[in-house]
Amino acid sequence: MAVNRVPVLKRCRALGIEPSVLGYDKKSNRNFARAGKKVSEYGLQLREKQKAKFIYGVLEKPFRNYYEKADKMKGITGENLMVMLERRLDNVVFRMGFARTRREARQIVGHRHVLVNGKLVQIPSYLIKAGDVVEIKEKARSLQRYKDIVEVTGGRLTPEWMDVDIEGLKGTIKNLPTREMIDVPVNEMLIVELYSK
Repeated sequence: MAVNRVPVLKRCRALGIEPSVLGYDKKSNRNFARAGKKVSEYGLQLREKQKAKFIYGVLEKPFRNYYEKADKMKGITGENLMVMLERRLDNVVFRMGFARTRREARQIVGHRHVLVNGKLVQIPSYLIKAGDVVEIKEKARSLQRYKDIVEVTGGRLTPEWMDVDIEGLKGTIKNLPTREMIDVPVNEMLIVELYSK
């Protein structure tokens, strides 16, 4: 399995993302400025794609597959793509506040701690549907890890498309998110332009 070992702050600086988008509360003191280099249209499109891939922790091939699925769906391709990425189980666990970062959420899912509608799911890319109940399994709830996580994420705002009981480590998907509900700083239209060449 491919593992992304890029230092997070360095990558955030290169892509122009705030680390808080990824759930990190670190700050980078260094200024990252390209000395007057003009970025081409292709360069801008590529950067947006890299941003989306980095934020959601998706590699190139699965990302391309998401794009192709989004393209076949009804509606605007870019919005479909963002909604699909937002529906990933690892992202939902992060959004519900059961993990500090998406990387940690991916690990929690992989360690078989997450139940969807009472069934164990250990695939981070599993797509959640409206009405699904996501919870941390009974055995794992008592772990110190989750007490620490709840302490950190307790004050985090949960998206309006889900109901979360942070103390019970349980949440319900009220409905699927729309693009307006997704607060990720990515211009998905540039990604569509890049792939539709």
